[in-house]
Amino acid sequence: MIETTRLYIIDAIEADIETIINLENHKDNRDFIWLGTYEAHKAEIEDKNHLLFVFRQKEDNFIVGFALIRLDFKSEVFELRRIAISNKGIGYGKEVMSALLKYAFEEININRFWLDVYPDNIIGIKLYEGLLMHRDGILRQNYKSERGYLDQIIYSMLKNEYFQNVIENATKISQS
Repeated sequence: MIETTRLYIIDAIEADIETIINLENHKDNRDFIWLGTYEAHKAEIEDKNHLLFVFRQKEDNFIVGFALIRLDFKSEVFELRRIAISNKGIGYGKEVMSALLKYAFEEININRFWLDVYPDNIIGIKLYEGLLMHRDGILRQNYKSERGYLDQIIYSMLKNEYFQNVIENATKISQS
């Protein structure tokens, strides 16, 4: 379990799959993430190379989001494949992303954290850039969806960049 100020980030269980599918299909999320099936999510829960997390509010244990991560232990890569939040605009995305970065680099000793985002996901792009993730490039028309061919922007952060950001933030705090 990963704990943030307002959330518990915990392993999903089969009973959470319906909620995850509802989050994927929510009008604010469905254009920006791949929609999984019950069987696919069940397989992700059972696969040691995937982490399927749900985000539960501490105050009432209500699920407000989820993330799907693929781990490549050999190359020490953490791929954030999907993230969805139901309660937008209150900082849950930043809270979860900061916690996932910390978990990846400090807990499981990952070297590279990466994700892709569609160019029209302005909220996601602002979040990733605000967390100082590096914009690696664009995979042009890489995914065919009901909306047509979509570009995917790749963002990443390396372990040394993460720790440099931690040091710089600590220095700023101590100087204020």
